Amino acid sequence: MQETPPNPVAISRANTRLTSIDALRGLIVILMALDHVRDFWSGTPFRADDITQTTVPLFLTRWVTHFCAPTFVFLAGISTFLYQQKQPDRKQVSVFLLTRGLWMIFLELVVVGFSWQFSYDVLFLQVIWVLGWSMICLAGLIWMPRAVLLALAIALIGGHQLLSYIEPEKMTAHTLGWIFLHRPAFFIPLGNGLPPLFAVYPLIPWVAVMISGYVVGQWFTETPEGRKSRFFMLGSTLLVIFVLLRATNTYGDPKPWIISDRGFIYSILSFVNISKYPPSLLFISLTLGVASLLLAFLENIRNRVTDFLLVFGKVPLFFYLLHIPLINAGAAIWTKLQFGHSINFFFSPSKSWPVDYHPNLLRAYVVWLVLITGLYFACRWYGRYKQTHSFWWLKYL
Repeated sequence: MQETPPNPVAISRANTRLTSIDALRGLIVILMALDHVRDFWSGTPFRADDITQTTVPLFLTRWVTHFCAPTFVFLAGISTFLYQQKQPDRKQVSVFLLTRGLWMIFLELVVVGFSWQFSYDVLFLQVIWVLGWSMICLAGLIWMPRAVLLALAIALIGGHQLLSYIEPEKMTAHTLGWIFLHRPAFFIPLGNGLPPLFAVYPLIPWVAVMISGYVVGQWFTETPEGRKSRFFMLGSTLLVIFVLLRATNTYGDPKPWIISDRGFIYSILSFVNISKYPPSLLFISLTLGVASLLLAFLENIRNRVTDFLLVFGKVPLFFYLLHIPLINAGAAIWTKLQFGHSINFFFSPSKSWPVDYHPNLLRAYVVWLVLITGLYFACRWYGRYKQTHSFWWLKYL
């Protein structure tokens, strides 16, 4: 009996997910940790992207981490499509997205929010929160035609900035609908004994990013050459859109760039200093443009660097849940030893900081490297555990 030859596309799909999707996901979670270490170990009394006060190294340290959230949400959409390809029943995929989305929301409210502050003094809603809600939305949207989803994603990404013209001027506890859908809120009092709200990832633009990932996920059913060409074209197009729109200062970002009186380099920084809360059209164009080019570049690449990244990229939620409390606890111990009492630089006002405290970016980078080294072994262990066990709950962590 003649043996059926293996399907080269299926083999390519599995290998590509291993080397491109997971490697890119590993890269962005490592970069994400850098920003969080900086918040706790080298906090500044001004925003790191404030062109009038920042330094070039500080700005770039913050700016490079802007690529994390959109890339992570985009890859979550791609992974949803790939998961659906393995399931004969689309209803089963919807149920999984619904339950995983609810689980992510629970983690944000109960686990992640506590990790940031070791208390529940602030209602902290960030990327895990919006990932959960985006999955819940996608649970229903996957039943729609691909062309409709593509049109919806383009409309939301390209047009959501127009909502700012009809939003209330001031966000309060009475405008929670706008806060959750489009307008970020920084420490908004809720009253009634509830902690203040910190919600900076509104749903509308982020669910559009996840839809985009789900739509392009179909490219992973094509040949590696065709897929690489598509991602290269997508990335190049998005970056051209970014440059052309940004140069005109007309539409795409509420924060125009300026010719800085601090010099040419700061004018360049102003040009790429775009709005993340909520993510503007230019923010998404730049970040997903680079992410798409990286997916094309990582196609079928396997070396020591990608092997290192894969360790983190295969277990991103495990990494996320560990890294914040480790950073926070380490900073609490350091500040206790250094200043006589623990202090959270991320949540406490700068006026309360010790007089002998000084931000130190080198310190943040050293702590970051130590953290990544330690978490490498933890993630490697858990990744191997997932490969050798088939418990149902492993799909949720």
